[in-house]
Amino acid sequence: MKNKPMSIAILPGDGIGEEITKPCVKLLQQALAKVGEAPLIERWLEAGAGAYTKLGEALPQTTIDGCRSADAILLAAMGDPSVRYPDGTEIIPQIDLRFELELYAGVRPVRSVKGVKGPLADPRGDKLDFVLVRESTEGLFASVGKGTRDELQATDTQVITRKGTARVSDFAFRLAQQRKEKGHPGELTCVDKANVFKSMAFFRDVFDEAAAAYPDITRRYGYVDAVALEMVRRPWIYDVMVTENMFGDILSDLAAGLIGGLGMAPSADIGDDHAVFQPCHGSAPDIAGSGKANPTAMFLSGAMMFEWLAGEKNNPAAGKAGRMIVAAVDDAYADGSLVSTERGGNAGVVEISDAVGAALDALEPADRRIS
Repeated sequence: MKNKPMSIAILPGDGIGEEITKPCVKLLQQALAKVGEAPLIERWLEAGAGAYTKLGEALPQTTIDGCRSADAILLAAMGDPSVRYPDGTEIIPQIDLRFELELYAGVRPVRSVKGVKGPLADPRGDKLDFVLVRESTEGLFASVGKGTRDELQATDTQVITRKGTARVSDFAFRLAQQRKEKGHPGELTCVDKANVFKSMAFFRDVFDEAAAAYPDITRRYGYVDAVALEMVRRPWIYDVMVTENMFGDILSDLAAGLIGGLGMAPSADIGDDHAVFQPCHGSAPDIAGSGKANPTAMFLSGAMMFEWLAGEKNNPAAGKAGRMIVAAVDDAYADGSLVSTERGGNAGVVEISDAVGAALDALEPADRRIS
């Protein structure tokens, strides 16, 4: 018996957004059909720099309402450096949406794909599998739209609260438990700058309080500068990391570089009631319309969405569809012949979409990776 069709709010946004969203939604529908599930109900909504230019609002209320009523939100990329607010800042409705829906856990998986060689000489650098969790509603980003600036100085204030730190720490510990059940080390590293800033010392203290409920998880610590060094020197030492918003923003891009670039890096922003799934990269207006974009991160973000829906909506078939997409990505890249333009190859949206779609079509339900 099929489950109730899932309703997805789709925000293609700006730049390459629509180019990578269309094949992603097609792939999602293909995966659902493969597992015998009803197709997604697609709700395409406007947001971003284009919406701001057209409507005078980057995140219209109708879009917010559509996101609230959907089962999940699939977001591509937003913003354009040529379109700015009167204060000079860029259009960033994806961040506004995090605050609006309290999407406090920014999940950034870092997983190597066979056939996509990373930049590290050590062969262990091509077999990475760890997760970075960033608190997404406060930290330095709490100053968005609230900072001060005059002719002599500008200030942005970092805000770390007990509520924000406790809930993201709890999320990260539970994630470490889930990974431990699947054979991962079961270690969580708190990334901070507790040796310098009171706010970061507070972050660590609240993290330690949360740890009391998870005695089965090994607790570790790292100052953000030292962690950045280790992520280049020996990133395989990490399992799950949790950190402040800005630190996580920077480290997640570094992590993407380890697995082949931002085009290979999916992400999710998850709250208690809603979740957004989107690639880590931006709107790349310089290549918009050229067909050069890499849609892989978008595909993997869609797979994350299905895995999340499997738990939230008690829909195991959605989880199976998500795992099928991951397996199809792995198969498409496995022999090393599919090389995206960002890595110096010739494969863009069409070539990668076709390769992953064909790999998905060829998958057998009995494949152990999707069972």
